[in-house]
Amino acid sequence: MHGTPHIVSDVMTHTVASIGRRADFKEIVQLMEQWNVSALPVLEGEGRVVGVVSEADLLYKEEFRDADPDRDTQLRRFSDLAKAGAVTAEELMTSPALTVHATATLAQAARTMAHAKVKRLPVVDDTGRLEGVVSRGDLLKVFLRDDEEVAEEVRREVVSYLFPASSSSVRVQVKEGIVTLAGRVRDTSLVPVAARLVRAVEGVVDVECELTGPARRPEQ
Repeated sequence: MHGTPHIVSDVMTHTVASIGRRADFKEIVQLMEQWNVSALPVLEGEGRVVGVVSEADLLYKEEFRDADPDRDTQLRRFSDLAKAGAVTAEELMTSPALTVHATATLAQAARTMAHAKVKRLPVVDDTGRLEGVVSRGDLLKVFLRDDEEVAEEVRREVVSYLFPASSSSVRVQVKEGIVTLAGRVRDTSLVPVAARLVRAVEGVVDVECELTGPARRPEQ
């Protein structure tokens, strides 16, 4: 198979709002509002990412505004209380920053986001310099692919690969991202493999397999 998966550089946002270590609390809130983002990378030097400040980091100040935490809370939530009293990006940021490279696949970026429970990731080069940002919404752009484009990739990269002798008799239909494979194939043991490979095609929402084995010859 020769299909090339989309990578982060295909969907990322190149123009990015960022802040320095000394940015103050109100400046950070204003910049998030202005750019309509939920997090900002913190840079130093020639654009190297050293941390990220998110809405969650800022909300501790509101959460503990009128609170008088007891000793147990102070011990359990020491870092949260520290951020509640923070006034600069350096005090607020999560460091080191969780980042991704532009050459990472969308699947890799999605797994990183899901594992860390974050909505966006700074995209950096090999030296850690900021190149852009990729968000959950960016990763979902692959589902905007045209149905016929998805169908053509399934025919080329899956059907002709697994069922070369039967490819002309296997029908591929795609509607709203749902792929249907229908027809007859010589080796039905490959049907589960076909379903798995089709699901790996970017833009596929689901797969329905209606593939059957060769027609039986009538008994003499």
